Amino acid sequence: MVLKPCNSKESIPYNLSFFMKKYLLVILSILIVHVGYSQSKTDKDFYNTDQVKEIRITFKHNNWAVILDSLRSNGSKMLVGTANIDGAIYKNIGVRYRGSKSFTTGGQRNPLFIKLNYIDKKQKHQGYKRLKLSNALRDPSMVREVLGYEIARKYMIAPKAGYAKVYINQKYYGLFTNIEAVDSEFLEEHFKHDDNVLIKCTPDIGGTIPEGCMPNVFGALAYEADVACYMHNYELESDDGWGDLIYLTDVLNNHPEKIESVLAVDQTLWMLAFNNVLVNLSSYSGRRSQNYYLYQNDKGQFTPVIWDLNLAFGSFKSVSAGSDLDLKQLQELDPLLHIDNPYKPLLSQLLKNETYKKTYLAHIRSIVYDNFENGWYETRANELQTLIQGPFLDDKNQVYTYSDFKNSLTTTIGKRSKIPGIVELMSKRSKMLKKHPALRVIPPTIEDVQAVKREQYASEQIKDFTIISKVDKLPKKVSIYYRYSGSDDFLVAEMKDDGKLMDKGAKDKKFTATIKSNGHTSIDYYIVAENAAAISFSPANYMFELHSANLMELN
Repeated sequence: MVLKPCNSKESIPYNLSFFMKKYLLVILSILIVHVGYSQSKTDKDFYNTDQVKEIRITFKHNNWAVILDSLRSNGSKMLVGTANIDGAIYKNIGVRYRGSKSFTTGGQRNPLFIKLNYIDKKQKHQGYKRLKLSNALRDPSMVREVLGYEIARKYMIAPKAGYAKVYINQKYYGLFTNIEAVDSEFLEEHFKHDDNVLIKCTPDIGGTIPEGCMPNVFGALAYEADVACYMHNYELESDDGWGDLIYLTDVLNNHPEKIESVLAVDQTLWMLAFNNVLVNLSSYSGRRSQNYYLYQNDKGQFTPVIWDLNLAFGSFKSVSAGSDLDLKQLQELDPLLHIDNPYKPLLSQLLKNETYKKTYLAHIRSIVYDNFENGWYETRANELQTLIQGPFLDDKNQVYTYSDFKNSLTTTIGKRSKIPGIVELMSKRSKMLKKHPALRVIPPTIEDVQAVKREQYASEQIKDFTIISKVDKLPKKVSIYYRYSGSDDFLVAEMKDDGKLMDKGAKDKKFTATIKSNGHTSIDYYIVAENAAAISFSPANYMFELHSANLMELN
């Protein structure tokens, strides 16, 4: 057998050669289109709010709703089906109804939990294995969760949220809020591991309180000796961890001076500030101290992760036993709510510490000015409603009218539930917070933050980092927190206004500090300034945005 070169005229007849060339061109064009299509589906995150996602679920059973009702009441099994998510097909998924009060037997629009890896453990969509779809209970605006999570993520670790149109067996089931699950993928993204203790703070409301346990403490992190008391108020979502949770509550309530060893205090203060500003009372700050997770990092510190925001912006109105708060009381909710309540130790114990209290108030100030006082939240809420208006109108299972939907930003909806309009609530609330005595104090101002560069024609290179900033409004202490890489702990150094470094003269409001490079070429940092009444940070959202300096750029 003789092999002939591909360019030989004898190797392929002319007509066949022409056909194959045309065929290859067609195949190549299809591949190019297919690659482009695949990239277009994954370029944007599943939870982005540029568009409403589409989820089509198919079950073999026509009585799927009856089966899901039964599964919701009997164990943890799921109904197997197929999902088409924006054109991507996933077989053998598991589906269940989810929610407590948002679920009703026989309901036409129950919230859904979809497990893409129910049978195929590797199956996922854009890296996500579990989908949680909320029916926006008691939120006629349908923006509370998406807007709330968007604000939360500016300052703390929190889930993403967007929207999805859901179809079941070819029939439109409804418009849902699409919320990222706090699961192994979430933990890997934010903590770089997923095998530490994870606790869900979800009290067994209405369940029988175990004998010897305190009543009505819910998920407030009260200290109790019996693990059964914790099992009544928390869900363990890791293999072990009850002992760690008990130790956390013991330290919090009995040894608060050691609290930083077991709690990520700053993230906790951000969560508490967020709950208060947004009147998010179906939370730790409300009556039942619920709807948050605790995840333990490698240092043994628990970090809170906020959850379930459909009742934020005053839709849930209870802070203690007794009557719900009215609109005026919600607008004027005390920023220091529960500061003296021994049954709310995250607030009462942490805010005994003067620095923590100033930090908490600084976080409230940041949230108010970044999102509400400038009107950003109203603009954003209108943008979200514009995005979902069409799918909302098509949702025949929706419990609210289109009029409720449109008016829900500015007007209280419902004669019984009386859900405040978001703007109606927050426009007056932000003005009240600005004038509140605890927040009216003038904090230090931190301006002109910079790393000193090598002067032109200077022969000696800069080897260390000298940071200088103007700090005004009577600072009594200015500190710089710095690290050499993103995985390092922050170190702290004092910044001084003594005229010995680059500030030229003492008492000129120019504070400086020199950080030794120790063989490193760059640092990330933020500045903290404290006066007698308040504390300030630069950048204000320093948990996710930092100043930086690089020796190559400085030289």
